[in-house]
Amino acid sequence: MTDSPSARPTRRRRGFLVFLRDVLVIVVIAALVSFVIKTFVVRSFYIPSASMERTLLIDDRILVDELTPRWTGYERGDIVVFKDPGGWLDPMPQTPAQPPLVQAVDWVLTFVGISATDTQDHLVKRVIGVEGDHVVCCNALGQITINGAPIDELSYLNLPEGDTAASNEPFDVVVPEDSVWLLGDNRDRSRDARAHQELPSGGFVPVSNIVGKAFLTTWPLDRFGPIDGHHEIFNGVPDPE
Repeated sequence: MTDSPSARPTRRRRGFLVFLRDVLVIVVIAALVSFVIKTFVVRSFYIPSASMERTLLIDDRILVDELTPRWTGYERGDIVVFKDPGGWLDPMPQTPAQPPLVQAVDWVLTFVGISATDTQDHLVKRVIGVEGDHVVCCNALGQITINGAPIDELSYLNLPEGDTAASNEPFDVVVPEDSVWLLGDNRDRSRDARAHQELPSGGFVPVSNIVGKAFLTTWPLDRFGPIDGHHEIFNGVPDPE
């Protein structure tokens, strides 16, 4: 039995609606999976400043591991993205309201993790001291010491030519419980823990403010590759007393 001519358009229309439904289901599932991954597993950020040069450059895009540190915690050398604990970032200037369509598209891209609109609310620095560490700058060689042991950071620091001091600003701190002491690799151009010691937090960042550990540079393509924590530099540091 063959279809009547009038039934064929109806079947084609029904088939198209089924196809459209299937596509919509796939898109929704993909968006939800992407949202879950972004929220609990991996998240993308871009680098807005020069504070982590030479390791990270302005406009680099990086991936941040949110999952592993939930079990392993953070260690010296880790490069972490964290939410401003208060007073680290200047107040954001008000921007003109975007058209509703642009806002909607940006919300969707942020939801699925393609856009990184909250990068301006976060910072990226290297973990130098963890809970209990006595961190001092500097010894006679210009090195930071942790629990009495010097660390040689010259392999990743971006210092002016001829300068070997890990910091031109002295400090002597003990990292409190559930906190870290964070410094930028571009020490002379980084407003890091040293610049915020007058705050109630003393310049320390609560571990709860850390989003995760940066592990991969994804853009630009010529810089694609893993992000080195240089953990071997800290191997000689004893546990805090």
